[in-house]
Amino acid sequence: MEGFVESLFSLNGRRAVVTGGSSGIGRSIADALCRAGAHVVLVARRPEQLREATEALRATGGSADWLSADLGDRAELHRVADELIDRHGDPDILVSSAGVNLRPHLDELSESDWDLTMRINLDAPFVLGQRFGPRMAANGWGRIINIASQQAIRAFGNSGAYGVSKAALAALTRSQAEAWSARGVCANVIAPGFVHTPLTEPVFRDPERAEAMARRTMIGRNGELADFTGVAVFLASGASAYLTGQTIFVDGGFSST
Repeated sequence: MEGFVESLFSLNGRRAVVTGGSSGIGRSIADALCRAGAHVVLVARRPEQLREATEALRATGGSADWLSADLGDRAELHRVADELIDRHGDPDILVSSAGVNLRPHLDELSESDWDLTMRINLDAPFVLGQRFGPRMAANGWGRIINIASQQAIRAFGNSGAYGVSKAALAALTRSQAEAWSARGVCANVIAPGFVHTPLTEPVFRDPERAEAMARRTMIGRNGELADFTGVAVFLASGASAYLTGQTIFVDGGFSST
């Protein structure tokens, strides 16, 4: 049994890049990929958090490194892509988890809020996908996993630019799947429900609001970081070879209510 499961989900020998991998869902996914055998490179903005997260991955016996970059700056994205390839070779797995969640009412949404949201939530996955997707296709194997949101399909809680960026990210993923799946690169979306992360901390400070969100799920609770580890390993592994262009809602049934 163990050999069968390992053959399905092992990431031994694979190289993974996880943006936003120093905190929240990105860190949880990075930990899971590392434990499954991948060499994981974390990319985010704050060196202190990156260093601490990388040390934690290594403490489990995994292979990990980090690179600091401003993911809202296209020149930085190309710089970090060059450095990743030079230092670690072509990645096999790209997880785009970094994001911003600016949520003023649309009446008050500024153009600068819009631009920043699109640069980080949409442009960064596009640019890194353009840098790594063709290389994965040339190598005959790859996995792209983009982290979206419930707001990709429904508006609530001042969706604003955030909801637009996540809907567009799901569409980008379908385009990536169309472009590269025939050459072995599967591209899929994980759409979380309401999860306690640094981005959602303001809501969790209000127990009534957090409980109201939990009641909207079928399972009856909000998401936890551990809820994303299994699906991430599945999508990153050979077990997902015939799954591409899909949005998988990990939300306790929230999207079905």
